[in-house]
Amino acid sequence: MTATKEQRYIPAARFSALTPLFDPLVRFTTRERTFKRRLLERAAARPGEDVLDLGAGTGTLALMLEAAVPGVAVTGLDADAEILDLARGKAAASRSTVEFVEAFSNAMPFDDESFDLIVSTLFFHHLDGEVKRATLGECVRVLRPGGRLVVGDWGRPSDPLMAALFVQVRALDGFGVTADNAHGRLPLLFEQAGLEAVRTTDQFRTPLGTIALYTGRRSGDG
Repeated sequence: MTATKEQRYIPAARFSALTPLFDPLVRFTTRERTFKRRLLERAAARPGEDVLDLGAGTGTLALMLEAAVPGVAVTGLDADAEILDLARGKAAASRSTVEFVEAFSNAMPFDDESFDLIVSTLFFHHLDGEVKRATLGECVRVLRPGGRLVVGDWGRPSDPLMAALFVQVRALDGFGVTADNAHGRLPLLFEQAGLEAVRTTDQFRTPLGTIALYTGRRSGDG
């Protein structure tokens, strides 16, 4: 799931043996349905739009989006072949038309200005600082003028309890890798990549810390 300079990924649940447990782990530790529904409200996808789910994992968000907005075209991207097998199985079971693509986030196999909207959940905290910046550069490249980016990920803890709980995530994924999230720097990285109207719109208390929603858009000037 996570791209690095050597083009390796870290499985979504950190260890490959945990991949089959990914969905229940996320469901019970992140208030998944609550924050993903709010993210889709913030994204406000419209029929006919092309949408990318970045770091799609098992496809939960992509499938929710397709079900919520008939006529939207959804593509999911992830570098973990094993987790994409789960996503494709879920899509087949629900007769979904979501296309899942195996690729790295810092080298997306899409043409410039391919998407109206990019959504992403619990992905950026896996990336080190260099790859975060490269990934956001790719997001700007593949968004159409005026296109939106909506991200749900771990943010600056909203209180001492959330900070203490977030230590579990940081110990698992790496204190250096998660530093931008822990210090609330994702909005700054959005702006440095060239996104406009960057906002932190929502925060959610969870059993593992604070999840925040971030939005931004590409300039409409092209």
